[in-house]
Order: sequence, then C-alpha cells, then structure tokens
Amino acid sequence: MKHRIVVLGAGYAGAHVAGTLARRLSAEDIEITVVNAQPDFVQRLRLHQLAAGQRIEAPSLADVFAGTGVRLRPARVTAVDPERRVVAVADADGGGELGYDTLVYALGSHVADHGVPGVAEHAFDVAGRPSALRLRERLDRLGRRGEGGNVVVVGDGLTGIETATEIAESRPGLSVTLVARGELAERLSAGARRHLRQACERLGITVHEHAGVEAVEEARVLCADGTALASDATVWTAGFAVSPIAAIGGLEVTEDGRIVVDRTMRSVSHPHVYAVGDSVHAVGDNGLPLPMSCASAGYTGMQATAAIVARLTGGKISNIKLEYLANHISLGRRDGILQLVDDAARAKPKYMGGRKAARVKAAILRGSLWATSHPTFGLPKRRRRLAAAPDASAVNRVAA
Repeated sequence: MKHRIVVLGAGYAGAHVAGTLARRLSAEDIEITVVNAQPDFVQRLRLHQLAAGQRIEAPSLADVFAGTGVRLRPARVTAVDPERRVVAVADADGGGELGYDTLVYALGSHVADHGVPGVAEHAFDVAGRPSALRLRERLDRLGRRGEGGNVVVVGDGLTGIETATEIAESRPGLSVTLVARGELAERLSAGARRHLRQACERLGITVHEHAGVEAVEEARVLCADGTALASDATVWTAGFAVSPIAAIGGLEVTEDGRIVVDRTMRSVSHPHVYAVGDSVHAVGDNGLPLPMSCASAGYTGMQATAAIVARLTGGKISNIKLEYLANHISLGRRDGILQLVDDAARAKPKYMGGRKAARVKAAILRGSLWATSHPTFGLPKRRRRLAAAPDASAVNRVAA
C-alpha cells in the first residue's frame, strides 16, 4: 500500500512542498494529494496590485502539477482529525473525507479584524483573491462615478503601505488616507521612514498617525482620538490570523492558533503532521518566531520537505536555515524600499530605496511565481524509495 501524503493548501509553501516531494520520492511508494479551495495559484504578494486594477497572473494548479504525479483536489478544508488521520473537505459535489499517512498543513492566513466593530460588514481586504477583486470592483465604481472618492487604508504594516501606495498611483482620482496606530512604519530605519513619507507626499497620500480605529462604518472610519474619516472604501490591513481548524482538530497550537512544531516543522503533539507557511509557529535561528511572510513560507517548506524525505527513507535530516533577512516593500511600480534587519529582527540603519529597490522586489515576485509554476525544476532526478521500516533512531536524527 502506498504512503499517502496530503498537502492542505497550494500557496507558496504548500505548492513547493508538494512538488519537491513528488520529485524526491518514488511514485511506486507514495501518492501525493493537494487540497486547495481555488483552482489557480494565487500570488498573494501581488493582491494589492490586483485590487488596484492591474492584471496579475494566476496559473492553473492543474497545469502547475501536470506531469509531477501530484493529484489536485479542488475543495475547501472543513476539518482535520489527526487521531483518525483524515481530513474533511467540501466541494461542489458535497465533499467527503481524505485519509492520510503524512499531513502537510499549509492553509495560510486571513485578515484579522481584532474584534473591531464593522470590519466584517463594511471593510475590504487584500488577503485573498476574491476579496481583492471585490475591492477592485468597488474602486471601479468610484472611478465611473466621476466624482472621485475617499479610500482609507487601516494599518501601516507592509501590506497597508503597499496597498495605499499602489491605489494612489494606479487611481490618482481617488483620495487615499493611510491610518497608522503609532508613528508611520516605526519598525523601519529612520532613512527608510523618510523615504516612505516622501513617497506618500509624492502620491498625495494623507497619513493619519497615532490613531487606533474603534469602528468601521459604511461611509466612515472612527478613530480613538475622536477623528471621523470619510470613506467610500475602507481597506483593512491591520494584521492576519489563521484558521481555527488546527485548534479544533486537537493539534497543539499557540494562543493565536498557529501549530506548534519542532525544529523540523513536525507537530509536537501529532508527529505525522507537519506545518508550513503562515500556519506554523516556527522559531527561527535567532530564537524569535518567524513572521508570516513569503520568505518564511520558503524556509519552513524546505525544512518540512527535508524532514519528510529523510524520515520516510531512513536518511539524516538536514537543518535548513530559518532566518529573516529583510523587508521588501513596493511603493507603486517605480519606487520601493529594501530594509535589511539584524539577528533580532530590528531594522539596520542602511536601506535601499527608489527604482532599484522596486526592481529587486519585482524580481523576487517573478522568481517566486516561476518557482511555483515549475515545482520540480532543478531537483535531483533520483527518486528515493521508502524504507520498509524506518529506523526509530533515524526518524529523530537531525544534522547539527
């Protein structure tokens, strides 16, 4: 009987893991199934561009995995039962259950409303393709109205900065306001903050600092300082959260719902489950949790893949570096910021700004898309056979 590997989610992390496992393990011994709610690969790092009105590629996952032996199951994950080793899914035909021997949990994250009244009812977000398209339709309607409009972006993290600058550049007829809880982009270096302020001034973005948001209404945003910001489209970018599926299923999770794992991305409570991407609470080499990011998805995906291959074939597990080196921020299509960070995740004084930084960010996005669209390229052609009975010592042996 073949060893069944089920990968939940085909974002940057899940697609990489599925493709790599398919190339490294013999099809005579394994079968790999990827479950994903969308039939296409979503470039989440570019959803703010999609919302602003630009054309963003969305390769078909059937094409991505063609010829790899990976089975694609277009469906929504509704539950995980790690005791029975089954996953419940829902699709157009009603869904059902999938059994597994090894599970890779890569369901990613969604926007977090933090309990602020009105966010769910009135705010837009760019955390998923459907929601980004919904925002795009709203901005289109404002443009057709011919009277301009007010767009309020709540949250000055990387997503908020990129969203505000992209909309302001792509739709100059709209008035854009960026709301920051503290000082604008306070985690960047002083030079990078100055560069960002200059970009906001150039694009006509109003920055409202030191303003927590108490409520979102249909036509305005209410701030804790008493300010009421008129808004025809409120975009909520004030953080992300993970699905409660892992916690409900009984996996050990952190307070925010991310799966607790060991150094190899294996669940500490259920050793046949691995977690990667935004869904995992992975401690980096600096002793700090890795942030939710594309870079973290890559590192955790590579580590989980190395561990799964080694454990199934009786080999030695390699340690993949778990580090976070920089923030790459686009400020529209012709400007950007590359901010390096130190081992404590603090911004270094030096940064790169302007067109060169924008080109670096664009190259990273192109590389991520190409790598995802070619999941088995450059991997060893020799496919390993599974060990008949994996040695218990090999299962837990990790390279120093």
